Amino acid sequence: MQYLSPIDAAFLRMESKRTPMHVGAMMTFKLPDGAEPDFVQKLMLRMRERPFMPMPFGSRLARGRLARLTPAWEDTPVEMDYHLRHSALPYPGGERELGQLVARLHSHPLDLSRPLWECHLIEGLEPAIDPLSGKPVGGRRFVLYFKAHHCAIDGVGAVRMVQHWLSTDPENRDTPGPWMLASKPAKPDSVTAGLLERFRRPVRAAINQARGTRELAVALTKMMQGEDSSARAVLGIPRSRFNTPVSQQRRLGTQILDLARVKAVAAAGGATANDAMLAIVGGAIRRYLLEQQSLPEKSLLASVPVAIKRKDGAIGNAAAGFVVPMGTQLDDPRERLQLIRRVTVRGKKDLGEMSSESQMQFALLGITPLMLGQMTGLLPKMPPLFNIVVSNVVLSKQPLYLARAELEAMYPVSFLFDGYALNVTLVGYVDRIAVGFLGCRDAIPHLQKLAVYTKEALLELEQAFGLAPTLKPTPSPGKKAAARKAASRSK
Repeated sequence: MQYLSPIDAAFLRMESKRTPMHVGAMMTFKLPDGAEPDFVQKLMLRMRERPFMPMPFGSRLARGRLARLTPAWEDTPVEMDYHLRHSALPYPGGERELGQLVARLHSHPLDLSRPLWECHLIEGLEPAIDPLSGKPVGGRRFVLYFKAHHCAIDGVGAVRMVQHWLSTDPENRDTPGPWMLASKPAKPDSVTAGLLERFRRPVRAAINQARGTRELAVALTKMMQGEDSSARAVLGIPRSRFNTPVSQQRRLGTQILDLARVKAVAAAGGATANDAMLAIVGGAIRRYLLEQQSLPEKSLLASVPVAIKRKDGAIGNAAAGFVVPMGTQLDDPRERLQLIRRVTVRGKKDLGEMSSESQMQFALLGITPLMLGQMTGLLPKMPPLFNIVVSNVVLSKQPLYLARAELEAMYPVSFLFDGYALNVTLVGYVDRIAVGFLGCRDAIPHLQKLAVYTKEALLELEQAFGLAPTLKPTPSPGKKAAARKAASRSK
C-alpha cells in the first residue's frame, strides 16, 4: 500500500455529492487525412487491450477500519469496460451539444470503491466554424474527456500525463495513448527492507515537518508586510455572488485566445502573460457582475495555485498558492493589470524563498479551513477566503498527436468548493490559450457570457495600450430615436 499525502487526503475528505473533487480535461482532435469511418472505434478497442494505468490509476482506495484516518492506495484489477466509455453527440454535433454532454458527465461523482478515473471517447463533433466567415473549416473531429480525482492528480500532474500520451510526430501511428503509460512498480527486494522503510518514513516526515513549520512561521511574518502583500489582502475579501452554496450540477464555458495578443499586452504593461490573463479574467468578471447588478465595491480576489517542486515520479498534489486582487473595482484595464502585476511579483518571490517543506506546510495551511468547513457544512457560511480560483498550466509549444489525429485544444474542467461557485483554468497550447470556466448551474446563470467576455476584455486591454484601434460605440436604435426627439425639441 502507498499512503496518501496530507494534501491528497484533504481532497479525498472534502468529497461529497454536491462537491465531487475530481478534475478533468476535454481534448478535441482532428481526424487524420484519409481516416476510416471506424477510426474512433478502433482507437477504443486498442485502449481496451492494455488495461494497466500508472500509479495510482491502477489502484483503489484501501478498505478497512483505518481507511478514513490514514487513506492509502492498494492494487486492484482495472475493469476497462467500466472506466473506458464510448459516446456520440446528437445532431448537429456542435460545441453546444459537446459542452452540455461534458458538463453532465463532469457533474457525476466518481465511484470511490474503484480506481478513481474515467475516460470517454466522444465522436460526431462537427468541423470547427470560422468566426469570420461562419463556414466550417477542417474535417471531422472527435473528443477525449478524461476525469480523475484530485486526491490522485493535480493540474501539473495531469499535463505531464497528457504529454506522455501524445507525440510530436504527426506520422506516429503507435503513440502511447491513455492506455499504457508506465511499467508496474517493482516490489521491495525483501521484507526486511520494507519494514525498515516503514519505520524510517514517519521519522523523516516528522523531522521535515518540524523544520518546515519553523520556516513557515518566519515566512508568514514577512509575507504580511508591505502594500503589495497578498497575505494582507485576505483581510478584506468581499462576499460575491460566486460565494454561495453549490449544487451538484455544473455549467461549462470555453474560449480560445490568441497567445501572441496576450503576450503583446503583457509586454506593453511590463507584466507576464499570466498577469495579463488574470487581468483579462478580471475584466470579464467585472462586466458580468455589472450586468447582474452585483459588483462589490472592493476587488474580488482569486486564489492562484503555483506548482512547487516534486520528487521525480511523485504522484498526487504539489502546489501552493496565494491570493491576487482581480482589479474588478477598476474601470481602467491598465490599472487592473498593474495592480495584479505588483501582487504576483511579490507573491511568487515569497513562495520562492521557502523550502519545499515549508511550501507544503503553507499549502496545507491554506487548504485546512476549506477541508474543515466543507466537512462540517459550514464553509458557505464562513467569511470567504477568496472569491474564485484561477489556475494556469502550459501543455506544449508544439502540436501534439494521438495516432496521427492532431490535438486542437485541451479545455480544462476543474472542481468547486462549497461556497465557491466559479473556477477558471487556463491551458497554454502552441499559439493559443484555452480558457475553461466551470460554475455551479444554479448559482451562475449564462455562464458562457464569461467566456465570451474574456475575448472582449483582451480587446479592451489592447485598446488601452494602443495596440488596437478604439472604435466609437454605435448608438442603439433606441438611443438614436431619443437623440432625434431631443434635437427636434431644441429647434
